[in-house]
Amino acid sequence: MDVSVTVNGYVYEEAVAPRLLLSDFLRHTLGLTGTHVGCEHGVCGACTVIVDGTSVRSCLMLAVQVDGSNVRTVEDLADGADLHPLQSAFHDNHALQCGFCTPGILMAAVDFLEESDSPTREEITEMLSGHLCRCTGYASIVESIHLVSRREGTKE
Repeated sequence: MDVSVTVNGYVYEEAVAPRLLLSDFLRHTLGLTGTHVGCEHGVCGACTVIVDGTSVRSCLMLAVQVDGSNVRTVEDLADGADLHPLQSAFHDNHALQCGFCTPGILMAAVDFLEESDSPTREEITEMLSGHLCRCTGYASIVESIHLVSRREGTKE
């Protein structure tokens, strides 16, 4: 099937198998390996991307489902060497260790912060409940997201 999709501002027109997962399309067809695949059941959150303004699990979507859509991946956050405020906060607060879960958490947090004006730590923790991180204990992740939410002009 033919698919036309905008990913990180670039239009791609590709022929894809009807059962190709969006995560595999991004990683293997487009070479955007920042989207990680963990559980392949939508549980871990590592594959989270933003489709038409909403964070989704790319391992639960087919590539044909994004035909005509706008997709953002973690590769879209930084502007060259200039990190997105969330990426900077994660770095400054040591909010990552192995980094496997980080791209999915960042994309979910971007979507969350675009929808939530001044989230509490409890609301951030609730948002993160759909993401598994085996390394950090989440405290520094919550603090990083909370820090960015309090800064003015960081929402896209």
